[in-house]
Amino acid sequence: MDWPTQLLLLAVSLLANIFSAFAGGGAGLLQFPLLIFLGLSFGVALATHKIASVALGVGATLRNLREGSLDARLTLYILLFGLPGVIVGASVILFVPDRSAEIALGVLTMGLGLYSLFRPSLGQERRPMPAQGWRYLVGGAVLFLIGVLNGSLTSGTGLFVTLWLVGWFGLDYKRAVAHTLVLVGLFWNGSGALTLSLLGEVRWGWLSALLLGSLLGGYLGAHLAITQGNRWIKRAFEAVTLLVGLKLVWG
Repeated sequence: MDWPTQLLLLAVSLLANIFSAFAGGGAGLLQFPLLIFLGLSFGVALATHKIASVALGVGATLRNLREGSLDARLTLYILLFGLPGVIVGASVILFVPDRSAEIALGVLTMGLGLYSLFRPSLGQERRPMPAQGWRYLVGGAVLFLIGVLNGSLTSGTGLFVTLWLVGWFGLDYKRAVAHTLVLVGLFWNGSGALTLSLLGEVRWGWLSALLLGSLLGGYLGAHLAITQGNRWIKRAFEAVTLLVGLKLVWG
C-alpha cells in the first residue's frame, strides 16, 4: 500500500476512534466502510477492523487506569456474560448474509439515540440498580446478546453496551463509557478479532496505520470522556447512534 493511502487510513482511524471513545462506541461508522471502499471484501474488512479496534481498547484502558473509574465486580460480570456471545457471533457471521441484519441493527441503533434524546435526565447521575437476582440474570442475558452482535457486526454494539449500563445498571454516562471502552474495546473486540483471524482472512499490511490511529484515538477520546461532563457525553452518544444507524440502514 502506498503512503497516501496509509496516511488516509491513519487519519480516518484517528478521527473515528476519538469520537468512539468519547461517545461510547461507533468507530466502525467511518473505519469499516473505508476498508470496503478501498477494495476489501466484507469478511476481510471485518476481521481487519476488529483487530485494529483492539488498540482503541488499549488506549482507553491506559487512560482509565490512571483515573480508577472501573468497578471490579461489574467488569468481571460484563466479561463473563459478554465474551461467550462475542465468540458465538464471530463464529457464525462469515456464513450468514449480513444486509438484513445490518438494517435491523441500524433501526435499533437509531432507536437508542432517540430514547436517550427524549429522556433529558438519563445518565446524568448514578442510580445503582437494586441488588435483585432476576435483574442480574436479565442484565447478563442482554449482555450476551449484545456480545453476539459485537462479534458478528461492526458498528454500534459498543453504543448498545453504553446505554444498557446507563438504563439498566444505573451508571452515569461517564462511568458507562469507561467500562464500554475497556471491556468492549479491549476484551470483546479482542475475542472477536482472534476468532475472525482464525476463521477468515486479515489484510495484515493495512494494520500498522489502523492500529496507531486506534491507539491514539482511544487515549484521546477517553481523556475527553473523563474531563467532560455527562451532558456532553450524552449529546455525543446521541449524535453517534443516529449517524451509525443511518449508515447501517442505507449502507
